[in-house]
Amino acid sequence: MNGTIHFMLDSLKLDILANEIVNAGKLAAEMQKSVHRSFKADGSVLTEADTAISRLIIDKIHTLFPEAAIISEEEDPEEKRNAEYVFVLDPIDGTDVYSQGLPSFAVSLGLLDGNREPVGAYIAAPRFGIGGGSLFVRLDPGKRPLMNGEEIPVPQGKDEIHEITIGSKGPVEFDFTGYKGKIRVLGSTIIHLLAPALLPSIEGTVVQKCYAWDIASSHAVLKALGMDAEDTEGRLFTYDDDFIFGKKQLRDYLYAGSPEGRKRLRLMLPQRA
Repeated sequence: MNGTIHFMLDSLKLDILANEIVNAGKLAAEMQKSVHRSFKADGSVLTEADTAISRLIIDKIHTLFPEAAIISEEEDPEEKRNAEYVFVLDPIDGTDVYSQGLPSFAVSLGLLDGNREPVGAYIAAPRFGIGGGSLFVRLDPGKRPLMNGEEIPVPQGKDEIHEITIGSKGPVEFDFTGYKGKIRVLGSTIIHLLAPALLPSIEGTVVQKCYAWDIASSHAVLKALGMDAEDTEGRLFTYDDDFIFGKKQLRDYLYAGSPEGRKRLRLMLPQRA
């Protein structure tokens, strides 16, 4: 982008930021047992954990990377549209399931570069461990994505669709007539979108209409592993400032996975008329 503010994403600062996300995940897990469920004007769920974690992480980003813009679900957007990097924060992705005591929630911080490409991710799912007690996914710009400190292998065998993740409104919004596989509904869009990259038996995911903070981090991980997300017409999804800074809802559904897997998903699960 022209006129961007240039600054270095220092690796030591990213270490501090990654640790902050891990600690925020632990805090969310500690607060879950006594959290109070409330609702926003649009009917979505809100807890005190959302607002507390949002403020903690935003304060840390301001300290470490003051030139960067920050978009958070729970805060007014920062109008730094010329910033070289944009952090996109969801303090609790899956607040509904979180507020009910269920394990599939995540603290998610994505990173977009000056071209609005998702290039970084810091995702803590403290009760969604894969073979362990917790899950932490980290992707620094230009590096390989890590899961609990180990490099994530490039997914294989994801072209045939036998099992997917999808949101809870999937049966209402999609036609399942041509789909004969299994579905998993976990309650967190971030975890849904991560699933094809992390879980061997899940080949793809369908993302219903959501916001930038629901997808930016996991989308970065998918792209780093040779996967991606496309809309109902087969166009690869890209970010624009209206979607990011305007905090607009996604205008279309997304199908994520390998190129062939996405194509098959679009044919198997079309939008209901």
